[in-house]
Amino acid sequence: MPSRETIDKVLHDLNNTQGIEISALLSRDGLLISSTMERNADTFAAMSATMFGAAVIAAVEFGKGLPDRVIVETKLGKLIASGAGQKALIIVMARDDSTLGQILIEVSKASDRINKVFENNWFE
Repeated sequence: MPSRETIDKVLHDLNNTQGIEISALLSRDGLLISSTMERNADTFAAMSATMFGAAVIAAVEFGKGLPDRVIVETKLGKLIASGAGQKALIIVMARDDSTLGQILIEVSKASDRINKVFENNWFE
């Protein structure tokens, strides 16, 4: 399967997880690669990458190493930014009543699938 189709399938599968409303794949510097969002996807990608980058700086500064993910919880939902290899981030927005554990498992699986795309140089 060509890489664009693989990436789109990973995001589609992720959106089938109960509680996940939207998902996106972006470069670590905030460039949108693919998204299930209908509007403001570029802004969402840039802000999410900035948030993840700030967490990287803070964690490294305090000697805690690189973060695997950043989770923002509000009364209305959850935003999860997770590394997908060295080149990409997966971002998901989930409902407030969603089960965080199950979402994290599915995001981890999706991150592994995306990382394989980049490792095998399938994405150009």
